[in-house]
Amino acid sequence: MRTLVIGDIHGGLKAIEQVLLKLKLSETDLFIFLGDYVDGWSDAAGTVSFLIQFSEAYDCIFIRGNHDHLTYRYLKHDDVNPMWLAYGGETTKKSYVKLSSEEIEKHLLFYENCTNYHIDTQNRLFVHAGFTNLAGPQYEYFDKLVFWDRTLWEMARSLDANISEEDERYPQRLKLFKEIYIGHTPVTRMGSTVPVNFANVWNIDTGAAFKGPLSIIDVDTKEVWQSDPVHQLYPSEMGRN
Repeated sequence: MRTLVIGDIHGGLKAIEQVLLKLKLSETDLFIFLGDYVDGWSDAAGTVSFLIQFSEAYDCIFIRGNHDHLTYRYLKHDDVNPMWLAYGGETTKKSYVKLSSEEIEKHLLFYENCTNYHIDTQNRLFVHAGFTNLAGPQYEYFDKLVFWDRTLWEMARSLDANISEEDERYPQRLKLFKEIYIGHTPVTRMGSTVPVNFANVWNIDTGAAFKGPLSIIDVDTKEVWQSDPVHQLYPSEMGRN
């Protein structure tokens, strides 16, 4: 069984459809989506509909992202957060106008069933953003931090490559897990368009909301599959530029 991790999609339905075509899909594959399914390109609602249908055929784990949380708040409670609108929410809001009330109910259930993080049998953590508690994400006082935190990634990036786990300066948070897979902070900010690894942290957000591609990684072999740069699939749109 392969464990395949998918980075932030941000409404790029054409990108997830394209990159999945590059895989030889197997019924034994496990797909772990790292969140932020919406807010960016115009296919936000269509992306969630696709994921719901995809999960009927394949084993999927859907991690909750901050954009998914804000979209859920809008759909469930009519909470129109101005920052959400400015950072992709306006496009998502427009995409939901096309859905029936029955379809929206299915989407609400999808968002509700997303999990804040997943730890597999090999002690690998999958989380949208990170965590701050030295005992792990399950002990966070503010549970929403797991889809907002950037300090875990910043910490991993700042480590001297020569520091080993035995060194007293090695961060306790990183010692908790064999590997940690995150999205949330696009690696395009540091000039990369492929998943980036520091210490035992792997960032799979390759900037699909902006000028980068959507990426899938096999966590065992580290083989990577990518879509075209997503903005090329939506040439008449701005995304989150």
